[in-house]
Amino acid sequence: MIVNDIQQRVQEAIDRLVESGAERGLQVAVYRQGELIVDAVAGVADPATGRPVSPDTPFYCYSVGKGATSTVAHVLVERGLFGYDTRIVELWPEFGAHGKEKATVRHALTHTVGVPGIPADTTPEDLCDWDRMCATIADTEPWWEPGTKTAYHAYTFGYIVGEIVRRATGKPISLVLREEVAEPLDIADELYFGVPESELGRLARLEDAEGSAEMLAAMPDDSPLFKWGPRATFPTAEFGNRADVLMADIPAGGKMSARAMARMYAALLGEVDGVRLISPERLREITAPAFSGEDQVMGNPVTWALGYAIGRIETDPQETPTAISMGGVGGSYAYADTTSGVAFALTKNRLTSGFDTAEQVVGIVAGAVADAPVSQ
Repeated sequence: MIVNDIQQRVQEAIDRLVESGAERGLQVAVYRQGELIVDAVAGVADPATGRPVSPDTPFYCYSVGKGATSTVAHVLVERGLFGYDTRIVELWPEFGAHGKEKATVRHALTHTVGVPGIPADTTPEDLCDWDRMCATIADTEPWWEPGTKTAYHAYTFGYIVGEIVRRATGKPISLVLREEVAEPLDIADELYFGVPESELGRLARLEDAEGSAEMLAAMPDDSPLFKWGPRATFPTAEFGNRADVLMADIPAGGKMSARAMARMYAALLGEVDGVRLISPERLREITAPAFSGEDQVMGNPVTWALGYAIGRIETDPQETPTAISMGGVGGSYAYADTTSGVAFALTKNRLTSGFDTAEQVVGIVAGAVADAPVSQ
């Protein structure tokens, strides 16, 4: 594989997407075996000012951030602060209310803990109040016995894992992310949960794709999507551009550059500039299928690893079982593949309804590395 060739092909693809009007601003970063082989940007970060996207521009990528949340947990397990089968009540006693006393860290990471939704009267301001949200979730009656069924925990995943981290370390998960992941990898100014107020001006501004606001408004109140949270908390551009939301720890999502997220995933797969986040043995454990079942909200079959989905976005998950990934509302996406040694991230600020852009660019990258040998 010629690095210049793959960089050029990705750059040309994202340039076309911006020029066509399909996208506004994009970043793509790819690591392979710990080396950065693609670092491409296109378009504008802020349409109002014309500020261009740069490689270090952070984007709010919604659930892509769950990959960082899970990574923090794995780093702490590696250090022995808790285990995957540690009961959550051992760290957070209040969580055991209403029959959740047997719920474990593993259940939280596999979306099987049984509290996928937040109350129907939750506001964006509530989401920014860490203690309030954790108290509410701890006092929630589970929809099923923890560990027996699954449903995507859209918001609650971040608070549950984040509070486990806080109880184990005495620090908010944003600080643990910085100290244990971002600073060692030299990406502390490109990977955040809560963004410092002084850095808000660097972020890309989100915009809704044409027709998406009307589509949201037309959704009935009993839509499955609103089982995760009320309409007011739906991840739109307006929500994601709010300063209070950007500064808050809401670790069901994250604010990141593609370069930072790809580097984090690369440091799970192996060594990056002398830094490796977890052992090879733990990598095997966290990338193995951990729970399969029917999503109790959306009705689709799902298979979870420990904190990540299995498979690449442009394939049937069974075709790429050695990849772990997380996508987010709006179409941003990241993955790592233990077979190819590839860590990939795509961030964008136009919130589209699908992953067409990610599928296109992942396809280019996967095709380019498919026949390239992996050094041992």
